[in-house]
Amino acid sequence: MIQDLIAAERRDLAVVLDGLSPAEWATPTLCAGWRVPEVVAHMTMPFRMSTGRFAREMLKSAGRFNHMADRVARREAAELSAEALVASLRDNAEHPWRPPGGGAEGALSHDVIHGLDITTALNLDRNVPLDRIEVILNSLKPKQVKYFGTDLTGVSLRADDLDWSYGTGTPLTGAAQDLLLVLCNRRLPSGRLRGEPSSRFTTV
Repeated sequence: MIQDLIAAERRDLAVVLDGLSPAEWATPTLCAGWRVPEVVAHMTMPFRMSTGRFAREMLKSAGRFNHMADRVARREAAELSAEALVASLRDNAEHPWRPPGGGAEGALSHDVIHGLDITTALNLDRNVPLDRIEVILNSLKPKQVKYFGTDLTGVSLRADDLDWSYGTGTPLTGAAQDLLLVLCNRRLPSGRLRGEPSSRFTTV
């Protein structure tokens, strides 16, 4: 059941976050413009925000979701301690939140991708269990990849730890979780991807 995978991911990530130093909490993540507190505040926002408050916050941002999400994440990251943010993630492991139109797979994707935004940027040795990654990769649709704005022209993504590939062209090989980040238009630290196109998806 996907809800079990969601709960396990939240609990696992809470353990990782509990072990971060203050300097690591202040580190930029792969989510452009956000440090660890902003990412965790964003991940846990649905647990604190009622439908009515969500509507009010959207009005303040003139209906622009990304603007609203950024504004709220920055505010809550400043207001809440690291301990409170971690507790919000851990205590809501079983929370049934679903992103609009995303279903359970969307909720799992949200947690896993943002968790990877943190752990990959910090170069932590964390491998998300492959059953969780597989559910996400198998549920991705071309319109979702298009939403992230990733240019995969002429590139074939090929996981070396799962029987999974995406696209056609010159092979870009790596761990499934790293290729998931590529799909989400993240630039990865050097050395995580292999193949001629790797420089297109790697930080300088």
